[in-house]
Amino acid sequence: MSPSTRRLLKESTDLQTNPSPYFHAAPVSDTNLFDWHFTLLGPPPPSPYAGGIYHGRITLPPTYPLRPPSFRFLTPSGRFEVNREICLSISGHHEETWQPAWGIRTALIALRSFMDGDAKGQVGGLDVADEVRRRYARESRTWRCDGCEGSKGRGNEVVMREWWGVCRERGVVDGDGDGDMDEAAAADAGLSAGVDTSQIPQAEVQPQAQPQQLQHTPPATRPPPPVPAAPAAAAAAATSQDTPWLDRAIIGVIIALVAMILRRLTRDMDLD
Repeated sequence: MSPSTRRLLKESTDLQTNPSPYFHAAPVSDTNLFDWHFTLLGPPPPSPYAGGIYHGRITLPPTYPLRPPSFRFLTPSGRFEVNREICLSISGHHEETWQPAWGIRTALIALRSFMDGDAKGQVGGLDVADEVRRRYARESRTWRCDGCEGSKGRGNEVVMREWWGVCRERGVVDGDGDGDMDEAAAADAGLSAGVDTSQIPQAEVQPQAQPQQLQHTPPATRPPPPVPAAPAAAAAAATSQDTPWLDRAIIGVIIALVAMILRRLTRDMDLD
């Protein structure tokens, strides 16, 4: 079994064991783990995609997770072109930003957050009126995927309601999936699956201006006055005055040595 196959089997099992009420994802068939379909809830209000349920496809490369998957929406949304690969930081269009520690769960969380962003000319992105997107959101609930074995011809809403039943069995969703989802949000963020949420890619958001804080400048302290140092020449002169006998002794020794040398030279000349 290849490392990619082991990784995909692990992710598929994890998505079943720790389900998210916001999306369902699974391989299209048991014989091909590199082709997945997903069903994704739209972002919450006031998003124009709120209430929408969108279906799409994930294609994984043979070297996954070293290389990123590619994503495409099959349900009309007004945000992404239908059945065209999406250019995102988590997709194959930007391999340089992909991290092997990410997975399908992380990518779908990011994909859901990216829906509220502007297309800005990105590949596969659309810029349409919010009213059109709201209409697509309403129509998406009954949309069916004919080629998906997981849905078996059922609409997106039917697929998600059955998935919410699985979530309730795991203790994730309260009610029918439309109520509070505090536990689900924790699972969605990867807490139950051990996913490092700090590594989840985020959509580009302009930072809010922060109120300027007052700068408290500490009171200036005056340095102590420098202590004047005695000049070296004065110190040397003082030392010379304190020890005049040493100078005289040195001169006397030099005179004695000269006298001894002269006496030795005179004696040698007499012997010759």
